[in-house]
Amino acid sequence: MSLNDILGSALSGLSATQAGMRTVSNNIANVGTPGYARERVSLTTGVTAGRVTGVLVSEPSRVADRFLEATVYARQSEQARSETTASYLDRLQSLLGTPGSESGLPARLNAIGAAAVAMTGSVASEQTVRSFTSNVQDAIVSMQQLDRDVGSLRGEVETEVSYTIDRINSLLERIHNLNDTVARLDGLGRSSSGAGDQRMTAIEELSGLMKITVRDQPDGRVSIDTANGVALLDRRLRQLSYPAPADGISQPTYPSIDIRFVEADGSTGAATGEKIDSPAVGGKLGGLLDLRDRSLPQFSEQLGAVFRGLSEALNAVANDGTTVPAPNKLEGRQTGLVGGDRLGFTGVAQFGVTSPSGVLIAKTVIDFDALGPNATVDDAIAAINAGLGGTATASFANGKLNFTASAGANGVIVAQDPGNPSSRAGVGFSHFFGLNDIVTSEQGTLVPTGFVASDPHGFTTGQTTEIVLRDPNGRTIAKQVLSPTSGGTIGDLINDLNSGPLSSFGTFSLDSRGRFRFSPDVSIPGVAISIPADSTDRFGTGRSLASLASLTGATSGLDKAEVRPDILNSAGRLPLARFRTDVAVGTKAIGAGDNRGATQFVDFLTKPMDLGKDGLIGIEGFASLVLGRAGMQAAQANDLLADATARRDDAVNRRDSFSGVNVDEELAQLVVLQNSYSAAARVMSTASEMYDTLIAMVG
Repeated sequence: MSLNDILGSALSGLSATQAGMRTVSNNIANVGTPGYARERVSLTTGVTAGRVTGVLVSEPSRVADRFLEATVYARQSEQARSETTASYLDRLQSLLGTPGSESGLPARLNAIGAAAVAMTGSVASEQTVRSFTSNVQDAIVSMQQLDRDVGSLRGEVETEVSYTIDRINSLLERIHNLNDTVARLDGLGRSSSGAGDQRMTAIEELSGLMKITVRDQPDGRVSIDTANGVALLDRRLRQLSYPAPADGISQPTYPSIDIRFVEADGSTGAATGEKIDSPAVGGKLGGLLDLRDRSLPQFSEQLGAVFRGLSEALNAVANDGTTVPAPNKLEGRQTGLVGGDRLGFTGVAQFGVTSPSGVLIAKTVIDFDALGPNATVDDAIAAINAGLGGTATASFANGKLNFTASAGANGVIVAQDPGNPSSRAGVGFSHFFGLNDIVTSEQGTLVPTGFVASDPHGFTTGQTTEIVLRDPNGRTIAKQVLSPTSGGTIGDLINDLNSGPLSSFGTFSLDSRGRFRFSPDVSIPGVAISIPADSTDRFGTGRSLASLASLTGATSGLDKAEVRPDILNSAGRLPLARFRTDVAVGTKAIGAGDNRGATQFVDFLTKPMDLGKDGLIGIEGFASLVLGRAGMQAAQANDLLADATARRDDAVNRRDSFSGVNVDEELAQLVVLQNSYSAAARVMSTASEMYDTLIAMVG
């Protein structure tokens, strides 16, 4: 080997050790930098014409393990989703109050029962009656406030969905640009470590927002897909498109998130045809969608079921009683029926007219079975009027029944027959029409309709009802727009539902109380029905299919509910007295001091109520179950967060222990490089002395 070859080899050694020292110094300088992966210089033997010519030094490269990084991405997604869920469920739990709190819903319901017991004394005082009605109103207001709070919480979730989508889009754009940088630097043979570190940090943040799959490409780029394989980034960038405003508002349903191509000029282009409409997207976005579309609406629906059961129990008792003196007029609620509708009552009801002192002036007993199965509402009205001979008048218009005494001083009473009480959908005549309700609502019917399959549905062609079916994760799995045809029946609607897209996942039926029921297939338990849009109007009464079908608790009427104002403002308006159905005309039928209704309030508040799909259960028990379930879910969410955080931290530690900077290792490497530098320098010094010796010999 010539002296020139020796000098060249030594010089390349010096360059290699200097490059290594620069890399080690850079590693030590970034020992605390988040997301930094240590660098290393690759050295290879230089060979020219079969002869070793020194050391070749490559550009520094990142020391990283893609499998460890992929584990961090996956566990970051789980942790972010768990954190989002736990945070919002904790807030929901705080809205419910602490267990045993006097302002909590169970305490409000207990107060109603206690006040009812207090009224059962020999003479119900004005104070005990006012306490009872005030407690009922407080319970309703408490449920309304809780429902509004949950709606506000859902609106906040929706706002965060919009912001999260914006952040996802900006990260995808950044990763796309860094992809170009990494590919260009790799193509030029230059180090892409800095850009690679920045890209990894962006991908890690993105994985917390949604679950992704990252694949390395031969040119140094990465491609990114969603959890279910929808491409977000390859050589072409895509963005999430969501039309909802940033100031989210609670809605029955929300639009899907479209995926669109991004044009070369940065503008949003055509849709790819793929959508994100499920919490299965994972990450923070998946947690938000699950809260918005499943957890929070489910709680609101169950809260509506609590109200529906409470109002039915209270109104059942109120409609079986009267005040003393009896009211001159009883005004019913909107039923959604018309005069030509099938009456549908069995049993017997009694209608009476009393004087201010409670003496019975007139009475008629209506046997609904005797009217026949084809009797209509108008037939019942005619029978009542004929039986009372003009002393009082019943009328039915625009879905409402009114019953008025002809003389202004007289009062009217409707009572159940003790031996054979009237019944439609399990409620009595006065209760069904809401003639003497204590709880009223402008929105809900408050009682089941009692429809049968042969009843006309009363909707016209062109009116529609949109019904959405979601799986236990909140993902929309089927949607159907029900379009009734004029002149059709309730049975036709059931048949249309059972032949439409929803029928692939379960069966619709009509229960014994006229409520629509959906029985999901055993393979998909826990599905939920929602009705985001409904333009139907039964015979112009203002009652939609959603409000009549009772498919969801969202149509319970809670939002506009209240204790009837005249009852709330006057203790004497609470119908506690009972009509003596066995007395003859001219005999006293009602009397002051009669508070038998108080005992019935106590009984009905503790007896199991038919809550449809929620089963047969007492109101207080069901309310405790709903609130207890919310508390349990919050506790489980916190446990899952602790587990997910531990798994994420473990994955990060494993990744960083492999690719992170260890100062001791770097210092040891620095010592090796210093020794290598000294050795190369000695070779150069020796070669220089040899040159000097040769020159001296020649001279």
